[in-house]
Amino acid sequence: MDRHLINEDASLLDALARLNALSGQVMTLLVIDGDGVMRGTLTDGDVRRALLRGVALDSPVTDAVHREFRFLREGEPEVGALREIRKQGIRLIPVLDADGKVKRIIDTRVTRTILPVSAILMAGGKGERLRPMTLTTPKPLLKVGEKAIIDYNIEALAGVGVEDVSVTVNYLAEQLESHFSTPVAGVKVKCVRETKPLGTIGSAALVELPEEGATIVMNSDLLTTISFEDMYLRHTEEGADVTIAAVPYNVSVPYAILETEGSSVKSLEEKPSYSYYANAGIYIFSNRLLRSLPSDERTDATDLIENAIAAGKRVTYFPINGTWIDIGSPADFRHAQELMRHIRQTQEN
Repeated sequence: MDRHLINEDASLLDALARLNALSGQVMTLLVIDGDGVMRGTLTDGDVRRALLRGVALDSPVTDAVHREFRFLREGEPEVGALREIRKQGIRLIPVLDADGKVKRIIDTRVTRTILPVSAILMAGGKGERLRPMTLTTPKPLLKVGEKAIIDYNIEALAGVGVEDVSVTVNYLAEQLESHFSTPVAGVKVKCVRETKPLGTIGSAALVELPEEGATIVMNSDLLTTISFEDMYLRHTEEGADVTIAAVPYNVSVPYAILETEGSSVKSLEEKPSYSYYANAGIYIFSNRLLRSLPSDERTDATDLIENAIAAGKRVTYFPINGTWIDIGSPADFRHAQELMRHIRQTQEN
């Protein structure tokens, strides 16, 4: 963070040297006073305009500082505000405390937003359909391209500012615990071990969560480009207790379908297609709902959601617009490998 901070008493020449050292990064300095309170921003453009006005190079940066700047307040989830700032093309966003001191700097190239949520990735399954590959390696650690499947998801969560990430483990748990003994994408992942299989969501009961707020829960063996930011905003706008990520699923019937009434045929529809939304294995749950899970009983996500609906909770869905691959079979694994090769070749070209 310090490389982007400069004291208001520094000269424009000092500022130019500091900006030059930022080459390849966001070339913006945050100007602070002696108490660390932010007073403005400074770019090479600001310095250039000051020099054209006749300001000398040995003048203090206060003679060139831009005092109308955007910022966020510490401790206040401002996902919508941060998104609007990002849309304005501002790439470096300071987070200030109540006194105006810089506590954090968000580089939107690295962290697009900061979602005020926890995350739990389910990684306890045996991956039996991918045997023999999963006989000695847990499925989340199988590599697609140069990285383990689960690391793509950790990186995606880190990219939206989620730092409280837990992974529930069971099968070959030691390998996952060893893998996460060092941070991934700057996130220190916590591994939580099941004592017995607890279903597709039951192990979330083993994770300590605050009473308020929300948590992203997802299968760890997915490759997806889902926008967690959009999903979170939908969840909050809807006042939802549960939001289910969904993928389009089309069913084509290769026959003429009869519409009947009693023994009579009212019409025929030739080879119809039906469109549905399928559960993508990614959810946002209210923490209150997750904290209601029993810690010693098997619970599937569908059970928890059906119980929530029956209790009158607000359950919504979020359509995924982009890539989604559930790596459950050898064919899915090959498809994921081909997709990553294509992406890598596109980036290289």
